[in-house]
Amino acid sequence: MPKDMAQTSATPAPIYKTRESNARSYCRSFTASFDTAKGSELFTEDGTRYIDFLAGCSSLNYGHNDPDMKDALVAHILKDGITHGLDFHTEAKEAFLSTFTDLILKPRGMDHKVMFTGPTGANAVEAAMKIARKVTGRTNIISFTNGFHGVTMGALAATGNGYHRGGAGMSKAGVTRMPYDNYAEGVNSAALLDKMLSDPSGGIDAPAAIMLEVVQGEGGLNAASAEFVKKLEQIAHDHGALLIIDDIQAGCGRTGTFFSFEEMGVKPDVVTMAKSLSGFGLPMALVLVRPEHDVFGPAEHNGTFRGNTHAFVTARVAIEKFWADDAFQTELARKAALVTHGLQEVADLVPGATLKGRGLMQGVDVGSGELASEICARAYELGLVVETSGPNDEVVKILAPLTTPEAVFVEGFAILTAATRDIIGRAQLAAL
Repeated sequence: MPKDMAQTSATPAPIYKTRESNARSYCRSFTASFDTAKGSELFTEDGTRYIDFLAGCSSLNYGHNDPDMKDALVAHILKDGITHGLDFHTEAKEAFLSTFTDLILKPRGMDHKVMFTGPTGANAVEAAMKIARKVTGRTNIISFTNGFHGVTMGALAATGNGYHRGGAGMSKAGVTRMPYDNYAEGVNSAALLDKMLSDPSGGIDAPAAIMLEVVQGEGGLNAASAEFVKKLEQIAHDHGALLIIDDIQAGCGRTGTFFSFEEMGVKPDVVTMAKSLSGFGLPMALVLVRPEHDVFGPAEHNGTFRGNTHAFVTARVAIEKFWADDAFQTELARKAALVTHGLQEVADLVPGATLKGRGLMQGVDVGSGELASEICARAYELGLVVETSGPNDEVVKILAPLTTPEAVFVEGFAILTAATRDIIGRAQLAAL
């Protein structure tokens, strides 16, 4: 292992403990003070290097500080381009909308309108749920076990995670939760939902929408089958509901295609997007909505920061650079195979471990949150930033930038494998 990868956890500055809220999270595991970043690498103030397999929780799919996006943003700033424009018409917004239409929507046969919301994924989810309720005149939303849609009140009602739900401090209503694909052994989840909605005594109020992630990021990388998603689309339309796909974490190429659902033969009524949409880590979110469901009046769902002009600039460059043809998508397929291979080597060290996810949104379920956390902590000591997910944090989750060079993938997985071997070896010694 390279010398510069042998790390010890840095001691954080006292100001974080004395002044920053206890709600802080990732910095508790990754205690170093990071100063610069490039591509798939993070550097601390003293120049120590870490490989980044977290990528801002999939907010940096194109890596840190892409040079073309950076140059475009700097040029926009230096010419005194609009910095904040509410929802004014601007050159930057027009260019983004035109590029997004020509390179993303039209090639995929999507006629959706683009609604800019507040800059977070949770705000996009809130807007999507409100749209469905206004369109249908109903209040109930069907969501799924292990789904994660955000922690604002509406989105939190649709989120399954008990820890986050417990932070609300009040009741969370308007959502019926159903089992996700393959949630319960021997249960056809889609058929069960259809049966309950069709039965006048099934006990589920007629839904405004069925909402899901095609790959559940925080829920443990559970990947829905095409058959399941297609059946949900049929159920939604048979019962007068909209199909909402939350593509906030799984979109922008993370599963191997721009949208997580685009090879499944479905056409969602509403799609939520955020995280890597800007391409540069800048806050930006939107809702894609079929024209017939574009029902909000002016500013009926609004926010001071709906539409981020700087993000329009970098998002346009990201789309032009990576999605103008199929070369990047072809490259993602090769890298996905590399990720699968690397994770299998880790899984081979842990009895009963299984691989989960799809594309470059994969992980290994090691069966225990304690074990997964120990592996990630050891990997951090060795120079790799990687996190866990799942209901018990039992999945070691890979969210490396999609642009990660193959050599860096190999290096990162060598660290992860070494970390796993170290932790398993310690456990075996402790058992003697």
